[in-house]
Amino acid sequence: MATQPQIHGDVDERYGRVADTFRDNFTFRSEVGAAVALYVRGRKVVDLYGGLADSRTGRPWTAHTPAVVFSCTKGILAICAYLLVQQGRLDLDAPVTHYWPEFGKHGKADIPVRMLLTHQAGLPALDRPLTLDEVLAWDPVIAAIEAQTPLWQPGTAHSYHSMTYGWLVGEVIHRVTGQLPGAYFHDTVARPLGLRTWLGLPASERDTVAWDLAPLSNADPFVEPVAERGITMGGAFAFPADADGLVSFNDPAIQAAGIPGAGAVSTADGLARLYAACVSDLRGGPLLTRASVDDAVVVRSQGQQRHGPPDTGQRWGSGFLLHSPPARPLLGERSFGHDGAGGSLAFADADHEVGFGYVVNQMYGADDERANRLTAAVRSCLDA
Repeated sequence: MATQPQIHGDVDERYGRVADTFRDNFTFRSEVGAAVALYVRGRKVVDLYGGLADSRTGRPWTAHTPAVVFSCTKGILAICAYLLVQQGRLDLDAPVTHYWPEFGKHGKADIPVRMLLTHQAGLPALDRPLTLDEVLAWDPVIAAIEAQTPLWQPGTAHSYHSMTYGWLVGEVIHRVTGQLPGAYFHDTVARPLGLRTWLGLPASERDTVAWDLAPLSNADPFVEPVAERGITMGGAFAFPADADGLVSFNDPAIQAAGIPGAGAVSTADGLARLYAACVSDLRGGPLLTRASVDDAVVVRSQGQQRHGPPDTGQRWGSGFLLHSPPARPLLGERSFGHDGAGGSLAFADADHEVGFGYVVNQMYGADDERANRLTAAVRSCLDA
């Protein structure tokens, strides 16, 4: 049992179970530093944080501490894509080549945009070796994608596109808007909503970010060659940590570049407010229309992946992780969001008008139940 750190923040009386569970994560589940936030029908009812943002120096976690949220980034890009759909600038069922003509080489001409979002495009890993500098420069990855032949007939199977998702969806956003996805998100969503959420961390925020700790010894032992190549971009960086236990995404250059499938940095409140804005009235009406939400929660991919671990129930919509028991239960069939390596989770639920965000710095493995327990506590409070 770990020493109990002081928990700070506020919680509505009705949501005390969430506070109890958050505290228990420190006491019983090796939490080091974390924050959780919850909005219900446009009102923030949970805003808690505690522990250490940097265990090397003893820097405490504060109300403004952001953390790398890994694949929660994918949900951010999906929200951006749906905003472009609502503006009439993007059709998810149009060929990618309508927006990005060079993409169509080597058997990719008929792939629709939606397949980039549903992990069905056959591009979870690239054959071309890339250096870290090339990965951070954007254009070399785009050129490698253009030169890549799908690893299966697109649409006939799915495998989680752990890193390539970001450049695939991000380059479509780039072609449509003229902005890289981090800039589009900042200008269109983060700044208007007042989010401490970035895809491309400003230098002024560098010293505020939580320091990630390598996964505990119960990390998932599964290694599959294609999946491994995909998550490390062919060895451009170690993931999640190198042989010395240094988590690769602590690198300031990686945080500043904003790797588009995994590199967002956010507070728990930033994620919760983002998803709350999708389904409730925070600024003159929800960000996403009913039609967008209806489309987002349609299951597009599920079951055993072509290149991946044994199936534990994950269900994917268009860019979002959906309610996926037993591995990742959310609130129900109208929930959509994304989790991230090491434990972070963010989602909305349209039925309850909920926005939820949870960020951590102690990475975990396959048996991590911290976020699921918090989600279960939210569910019990809503049902009470």
